[in-house]
Amino acid sequence: MDENVRPWGHYEILSDASDHKVKTIYVNPASRLSYQRHKCRAEHWFIVSGKAKVTHNGIEKVLEAGSSIDIAIGDLHRIENIGTTELVFIEVQTGTYFGEDDIERIEDDYSR
Repeated sequence: MDENVRPWGHYEILSDASDHKVKTIYVNPASRLSYQRHKCRAEHWFIVSGKAKVTHNGIEKVLEAGSSIDIAIGDLHRIENIGTTELVFIEVQTGTYFGEDDIERIEDDYSR
């Protein structure tokens, strides 16, 4: 199994350096990532295609292609595909550490 495949879709790493990581993330229709936060990284999300519902520190907003949002270190966040086609977004991570173990899951549909 590809390590970048998740229950909600998959992602592709475009750049991985000591001071940043960039991913293209693909979310299946009616799927969402865990409600989470990070201790070591901030994220910038740019929606490429599809329709997303983003929950950011408890506030929900809808984002479509061309929209973006900044998520600071420690902010609670989640993205959900509320469209009928695959949601595609670019995630730019900045900070001091980018490992998957820097995810603190608050709520997760997949019991991880």
